[in-house]
Amino acid sequence: MEVNTVIPPHKSEGMNRSVVYIVVCILPVVILSVTFVLGVLGNGLVIWVAGFRMARTVTTLCYLNLAFADFFFCVTLPFFIVSGAMGGLWPFGSFLCKLTNIIMDINQHGSIFLIALIALDRCICALNPVWVQNHRTVSLAKKLIIGPWFLAVVFTLPTAVFSNTTNGPQGNVICLATFESLGSTEEEQMKVLLAIVLPLGIARFIIGFCMPLSIIFVCNGLIAVKIHGLGMMKSSRPFWVLIAVVASFFICWFPYRLIVLLIQVGIQEDETSKFTVCLLLLPLTVSLACFSSCINPVVYVFVGQNFRERLIHSLPIRLERALSEDFVQTTDTAPGSGAPAAGKELTTM
Repeated sequence: MEVNTVIPPHKSEGMNRSVVYIVVCILPVVILSVTFVLGVLGNGLVIWVAGFRMARTVTTLCYLNLAFADFFFCVTLPFFIVSGAMGGLWPFGSFLCKLTNIIMDINQHGSIFLIALIALDRCICALNPVWVQNHRTVSLAKKLIIGPWFLAVVFTLPTAVFSNTTNGPQGNVICLATFESLGSTEEEQMKVLLAIVLPLGIARFIIGFCMPLSIIFVCNGLIAVKIHGLGMMKSSRPFWVLIAVVASFFICWFPYRLIVLLIQVGIQEDETSKFTVCLLLLPLTVSLACFSSCINPVVYVFVGQNFRERLIHSLPIRLERALSEDFVQTTDTAPGSGAPAAGKELTTM
């Protein structure tokens, strides 16, 4: 997430208050508020069940890390909700400006890369159950899961360096990326900024969006082919789970990543009109990207069984069952126990 770009620091003069003001200022705050409530409750429930009520398996380890990433991301949202409600002002000081942005960035990127890892794990389980039975262990998963968090930390370094409070055009304190460290004068700062902003933006777009999306799309596509080959297309639940996984990731993340990239191109080419339009759309796309943190528990945990039934009956017990479901119905640490039927693996989605 780019540094606190949820709400513009001040209202543009002459904007159509009946439409643009709602889209730019009010709607993002509403979406962030909904994300905070649903994200804390949903991810907190997954953490409670997967972390304290279930045996540690590869599946629960992946879901637990994803829930942690989304939960701690959602915990930072009240600061940005208050800031958005105040028109972009930041009343919490420079320390919280930097800290909340770092926490948000690490956990948001961690969530993205963990989703890609989960897709890869599901694909391997579906396509090669014999290898899974012998080699897919919790100890291996603990080593591999370090990768997404390492990438998340690397992607957060610019936020850790540049995020800070500064005075806005009207003298109000705002929390944004500041570039005083790039040079002693504004000309030097702008020269260095123009040299790094577009390469950094392209790297974030490719590594932080295109690569995870490609992994998710390809892996779920291969699983769909497997489902079709087993003649399970008539059983629509596994197929629609795959569609929900790909669609939710793309819908939430593509608008934000595209707008950020266009803004960085606009800065590089000094295209004022493109830059202004993208800035107006940025708050809405940011809030949509944040919304992914509250729908992940639904897509990755609850969608495997009837969600309404979970609420009516014993939710913790049924959530344990959902988290226990995997493409392989076996313990994650017991190699050499034989490969289960592929059809049974896929019907547990």
